Amino acid sequence: MWLEVESYKFDRPMSVIIYQCLIIPNYLDGETDVKVVEENVEMLKKTFEVYVDRLSKFKYLSGDFISLADLSHFPTAYYLMATPHASLLDEYPHVKAWITDIFARPTAKKVVEMMKATA
Repeated sequence: MWLEVESYKFDRPMSVIIYQCLIIPNYLDGETDVKVVEENVEMLKKTFEVYVDRLSKFKYLSGDFISLADLSHFPTAYYLMATPHASLLDEYPHVKAWITDIFARPTAKKVVEMMKATA
């Protein structure tokens, strides 16, 4: 279930935010469409509200154990941190703690190094 939520409610707005905030200005020499970004930030906030409800009861989305549902959020969340909207997580302490926990995992650190090498 949480993989479906990620696919439709997390990845979709995040893809737009990443494209608008990172790809267009850095690789396409264009300007970010602020209105489009704000619309998708609002969608992401709704998703974070759902995540807060779950993460206030459990450490991870699937319960008290890490699963693919959690780990699959990592790449997109990593790029969120490179946008001007990284501070959005400050509004959602449970989500921020969850993402921080995932980022702290040794395998996530290795993936970050590989992502930097290919950027």
